[in-house]
Amino acid sequence: MSAALRLDRTVTLSILFAVFLQTAGVLVWGGAAAARLEALERRAERSQPISERMARLEEQMLMARQSLTRIERQLENPAAPAPQ
Repeated sequence: MSAALRLDRTVTLSILFAVFLQTAGVLVWGGAAAARLEALERRAERSQPISERMARLEEQMLMARQSLTRIERQLENPAAPAPQ
């Protein structure tokens, strides 16, 4: 009877130890995930003004291309009246 009691006690301690290790692992993983998320949020905040500026620059380049096309057309066809 003493052996059965000792076996139950050993299994219980090993289960408690395994649960403790799993809990510690989950906490470490959760902390690392939170740190990664925070870093990504900071990075997104920094890149938002850059994205807006990039959109403005793209629009300016489109307008510059359109102007260049009109100028080239006028140079190729100097007798044609300028479009209004």
